[in-house]
Amino acid sequence: MEIVCDYPSPEECSVRIFESSGHRFEPDIASDLWAKIQQHKWVLSEKLGRDVGFKVATVDFIENTGSIKEELRNAENVLALRELGARVYDRSVWETISESQPPKQIVNKRIILPLTAVDLARKHGVIPPRTIIFFGPPGTGKTHFVRAIAGVLQWWYIEVSPSTLMADGADRLGANLKRLMEKARDLDEAVIFIDEFEEIAGSRDQASRIDKSITNEFLKQVPLLKRADRNNLLVCATNYIKDLDDALLRPGRFDLIIPVGGLDDQGRSTVFEHYLSTTNRGDVDVDLIVSRIPFFTPADIEYLFQKVTQLAFERELELGKDYQLNTGIFLEAIDQIRPSLTAEIIDQFEEDCLEFSRY
Repeated sequence: MEIVCDYPSPEECSVRIFESSGHRFEPDIASDLWAKIQQHKWVLSEKLGRDVGFKVATVDFIENTGSIKEELRNAENVLALRELGARVYDRSVWETISESQPPKQIVNKRIILPLTAVDLARKHGVIPPRTIIFFGPPGTGKTHFVRAIAGVLQWWYIEVSPSTLMADGADRLGANLKRLMEKARDLDEAVIFIDEFEEIAGSRDQASRIDKSITNEFLKQVPLLKRADRNNLLVCATNYIKDLDDALLRPGRFDLIIPVGGLDDQGRSTVFEHYLSTTNRGDVDVDLIVSRIPFFTPADIEYLFQKVTQLAFERELELGKDYQLNTGIFLEAIDQIRPSLTAEIIDQFEEDCLEFSRY
């Protein structure tokens, strides 16, 4: 029996291998596999005494060749990472979070260290978490914490929002969520972050049929992700912890539920100094300014700098000479910004901490 060695284009190789096996390879890789599959088809046909066909040969070759299976997993991971918009954050993101901010110590002890001091964790029977919820008022830095975790670990960071999952319509959210979770559980060294979590995992008590089905799908997918033998984290964030379904908040599905609230003076100072370091600064009384923004979140501080740098830019254009940031321009801008936090919001957050925190 002779070997049939037609050599289609790399793109066509990729398409035909995908149609035969359901596995997608980059064109260059698929082109390299083509000749190997044709060779395998000939050997398998000779062994069985009949022409087995390209589809059978492709599936048998991929499933029974160890190195190819590893190549396949790597190739599929690359495609999934690209499709999901994965990126890598620098380790320095971690340094922008104040040491005095309580979540940083919790995150370091319960997440970072068990995943980096692996042998010591194993010695003491410490099981690193796989699933985490961050909760707290808007703008308090939940997303920033997740990016910092990915940066310290040097893992891929993948951010997903409910609006992305609903791109095909609300009735497709459940199917898109399932597809996302299936891809996520096969990824190694990845942090998958779902923001506005209450939108896809809300309480089923008063929910519509579609919303109930979405929450049910998530409840099914989380245990599957935790059982997968991979180094990855699923981190979800919500501003409204009370809106989540009770089944998600009980031990078993999420390993940690961590509050992320307002900043203390040192925390605000750390964030303020971080942004100040990138500006054309002059004489700035940081302590005075920090004392004037007790209800500012990290997002509020970022917005404050957007305003003052724009003001400084305009004034230098107007004056025609160097204009440096000073205490006065900050105090001027602070009076024009409504802080995200209030005493009432902080009181409610502290109540939520007592009821829902688990770490």
